Amino acid sequence: MSTRQRPPRARRERDGSRPPTAAEARAAVEAERAANRERRAQQMRERFGDEVPGRAIIVASWVATALFGVVSVPAVIDPERFVALFFGVSVVLFFAGCAVFVLDLVLAAARSRDDAMGIGGLFFLAGSAPRQVQVHLLGSLAAQVAISVVAAALHPFTPLAFGTLVPTLALSLSGLWAVRHGWFEPATVE
Repeated sequence: MSTRQRPPRARRERDGSRPPTAAEARAAVEAERAANRERRAQQMRERFGDEVPGRAIIVASWVATALFGVVSVPAVIDPERFVALFFGVSVVLFFAGCAVFVLDLVLAAARSRDDAMGIGGLFFLAGSAPRQVQVHLLGSLAAQVAISVVAAALHPFTPLAFGTLVPTLALSLSGLWAVRHGWFEPATVE
């Protein structure tokens, strides 16, 4: 039995302070989420319309993913023969990702004076990009992660494990898209 005393039922009903039931509270939260989603979708439609900016960034992400996939297949089948090619491509893609990350951070620092930017919106496009852009850039990231993990798992403790660093490129390209084209709320000054 609980030691906390609850007000008598009759008194709660008389003064109208009946707390909502769990179902009512959940329905209210879900209704608020749906309204926020629709508001955000409307803002995205107003901001971007039918034309999606930054197509070159999206294409670059998929080209890098395809290149990584193409060199991964022979490296997994015959690591002795193709490991050098795999390693070389992985190094180039990783360092390209590092360079784009630096660019992302510099551009984000400049833009954050005017816009409220968070990590989720910047690198994972949460609320800052239309759904179509999220699907492409995060899909490319997921594909790079899957390719790298499978290659490393099939030949552990080999240079194929270095491929797990390649997804930095897809993640940094998502950040580049967000910092160049993403929509963020205006920063509030307190």
